Amino acid sequence: LLEKMADVSLKEAALIVCVVAACYWNSLFCGFVFDDVSAILDNKDLHPSTPLKNLFQNDFWGTPMSEERSHKSYRPLTVLTFRLNYLFSELNAVSYHFLNLVFHVVVCVVFLKVCKLFLDSRSSVVAALLFAVHPIHTEAVTGVVGRAELLSSIFFLAAFLSYTKSKGRDNTIVWTPIAVTVFLVAVATLCKEQGITVVGICCVYEVFIAQGYTLPVLLDTAVQILQGKGSIPFSMLQTLLKLIVLMFSTLLLVVVRVQVIQSQLPVFTRFDNPAAVSPSPARQLTFNYLLPVNAWLLLNPSELCCDWTMGTIPLVESLLDVRNVATLTFFCFLGSLIVFSLRYPGDSSKTVLMALCLIVLPFIPASNLFFPVGFVVAERVLYVPSMGFCILVAHGWKKLSNKSVLRKISWVCLAAVLFTHALKTLHRNWDWESEYTLFMSALKVNKNNAKLWNNVGHALENEKNFERALQFFIQATQVQPDDIGAHMNVGRTYKNLNKTKEAEESYMIAKSLMPQIIPGKKYAARVAPNHLNVYINLANLIRANESRLEEADQLYRQAISMRPDFKQAYISRGELLLKMNKPLKAKEAYLRALELDRTNADLWYNLAIVYIELKDPTEALKNFNRALELNPTHKLALFNSALLMQESGDARLRPDAKQRLLHYVKEEPQDANGYFNLGMLAMDDKKDTEAEAWMKKAIRLQPNFRSALFNLALLYSQTGKELMALPVLEDLLRYYPDHTKGLILKGDILMNQKKDIVGAKMCFEKILELDPNNVQGKHNLCVVYFEERDLIKAEKCLVETLALAPHEEYIQRHLNIVRSKIASLSATEQSSLPADGTAAAEEKKNSFQNLKEVKNEQKTTQKTVDNNERHSENKKRTEKNSMKKETPKKSTKEIKDIEKKRVAALKRLEEIERILNGE
Repeated sequence: LLEKMADVSLKEAALIVCVVAACYWNSLFCGFVFDDVSAILDNKDLHPSTPLKNLFQNDFWGTPMSEERSHKSYRPLTVLTFRLNYLFSELNAVSYHFLNLVFHVVVCVVFLKVCKLFLDSRSSVVAALLFAVHPIHTEAVTGVVGRAELLSSIFFLAAFLSYTKSKGRDNTIVWTPIAVTVFLVAVATLCKEQGITVVGICCVYEVFIAQGYTLPVLLDTAVQILQGKGSIPFSMLQTLLKLIVLMFSTLLLVVVRVQVIQSQLPVFTRFDNPAAVSPSPARQLTFNYLLPVNAWLLLNPSELCCDWTMGTIPLVESLLDVRNVATLTFFCFLGSLIVFSLRYPGDSSKTVLMALCLIVLPFIPASNLFFPVGFVVAERVLYVPSMGFCILVAHGWKKLSNKSVLRKISWVCLAAVLFTHALKTLHRNWDWESEYTLFMSALKVNKNNAKLWNNVGHALENEKNFERALQFFIQATQVQPDDIGAHMNVGRTYKNLNKTKEAEESYMIAKSLMPQIIPGKKYAARVAPNHLNVYINLANLIRANESRLEEADQLYRQAISMRPDFKQAYISRGELLLKMNKPLKAKEAYLRALELDRTNADLWYNLAIVYIELKDPTEALKNFNRALELNPTHKLALFNSALLMQESGDARLRPDAKQRLLHYVKEEPQDANGYFNLGMLAMDDKKDTEAEAWMKKAIRLQPNFRSALFNLALLYSQTGKELMALPVLEDLLRYYPDHTKGLILKGDILMNQKKDIVGAKMCFEKILELDPNNVQGKHNLCVVYFEERDLIKAEKCLVETLALAPHEEYIQRHLNIVRSKIASLSATEQSSLPADGTAAAEEKKNSFQNLKEVKNEQKTTQKTVDNNERHSENKKRTEKNSMKKETPKKSTKEIKDIEKKRVAALKRLEEIERILNGE
């Protein structure tokens, strides 16, 4: 490339660099907007964890080319440059914009070299400067996805420059430049599809520039050959050979490209390109009118708009439409230039011809002539055609400046054009600062495009400004009443505002606008795939009502019947079936979804949840592991698989569980639940100091974390730090005054450690206020009465407790002890404690500890994933599933055994309510 730019002086290159930098420096302060969101932020192909081969299997937006929803835009080399950006700066927008600026500089310099083939040095610099500052390029340069144009243009021009070297001395063929040209054409095409059109420019260059033919000469030669009056000249045979090689190479590229898109055209709706689905003559008239519209944007780029779809340009439905005059004028002017360039020899006609080729041929893929495209007008596709326009302007300026009368005015006009264009470009860049500024600037140009109103609404929605967003979405429905997406947006916003009735009404309107199923006709070919989400969104809304679950299921099934490959419908239906307690059917739904997409980590995760419902933890763990193989940072899979390992009771799984929880807290450092469960694992491993540290960290993040507070207190009590447990229990009971187990533990410590009988009594009485039938609280209160030496009250209390739990032997035994003491006291006036006071005290302690020997239930919360209602990103929904663990009945024969088992039992007393979003 440097060799080809050898005759571009350093001063010229420096001038172009300075001008581009002056026009586009503020683009570095812009973010990711519009199509950047899908191509950059939501595109997994940028991530280093994604195999490189995926870049060559997916489209520009990261969607597999085989999927119907793919736009079929195959640009793997452009995506590769995005991936390199991500490698160095992840999602820092500055680096992406800077690289775009650099590529624009390169294009301008290479374009200067091309200009020098047809213009003098001064005019070439004028053309390059005009190209560098033209405001029409802001979409391609400041919009990150415009890099496809920039990269394709570099290799496009390089391929052309290479081909110009294919003519040797004495008109011989030099094959190396031709081979390089074919290679560069392939590379340009892998950056953007229009790169292949450079072959047509090379063909025109070969015939009319390199060989110097004119159209009359070619016609005369053809006539003579057909009449048998002459043979094909050798030079013409050589030309034909070169053209055949070029065309054959092009045909191969086209065949490969068709194979890549699997012979399927992308699905666009009438909103994307209304003329494409219009009847004759409206379709032809409108498409022809769009040509002068594009030409006008090059001539007068004063009103630029990022989106020209939908109602921006009304259809030309009649021959009497005044806009047909513009179409006729355009074709007359274009025709006259073509006749001039093809009919007359000379440098001027050659310059005009090559300028016309650069304008017309690269624009053909976007012209709707051969296949429909997903837009009406797109400023970025004028990036290469504007090169031809700039050459024409520079050539005309040269003609004027050579006339002494017009020389000064031509320079003044040139300076004015360059200055105003540069100023407009600088100002236009600020429009691309954010989505809100971009779409608001577009609405100033065009208020008849519902998509623009929707996009402003999306920008406000992302800022959680739902009230204002709703106004724009409603305006979109008024501008385009049959826009399904707009009604879906209104419904979603009403839902965010908790206005479910209005949300349902909006979704029902959107649903009524869906095309009806026509027997024998493929449904998906007539509707945008994302519009089918109306069934998902409506079902998700109404299933919040438990009485309408069947109705929601019917909507999911309806969506599936319309498109059996609608993966999201299976995912959402699986979640609903779990909620309906139909795990087997949920399993079927997820397995069907996995047939469509086995690389979706969320699907494997959801299937794991189903197996937990089916009481099959082994299969559940396998599916968690599959999810983590596909996405090692899947937070829910990390967390819940760790809990499943912990629940298994298999000590061999604990190290792996700990690693997953450590990974989880790295991903979610502000989630107290991760630290809490690390603490629970440490308690299982008898690592008391480590457990204490994790529990304290969880409490620092969430001071009212019920489970962490109780288990930290429990940890202190079982490690001989009962007095340290009291302040923790005070915090727990301040947040949760009705925490029964906390009251039991506090009463235990107050009685046994602080000898605070009154405090303990208050704890047990509080328990009975909350639950008069609580056997533990009742029995412990009986022990308090015994401590207070109120044996009559203790006896009555134990009788009542025995009535609540008649099969508990220890209560009967303690009742017998109390009665024996009462009988003893009636016979003697000795102290309330007998001579064998120590034994009685131990028996009393034994009775109290018996109280703690209770079954416990521990729950872990799982979550299922749902990816619907996407307008920026996938969302997740949750379902709760529980796993229970019981501890066996304890013996009460020996005091030491009782103490050991009390510790183990109390540790598992707490019911752990683990919810990802906090308690």
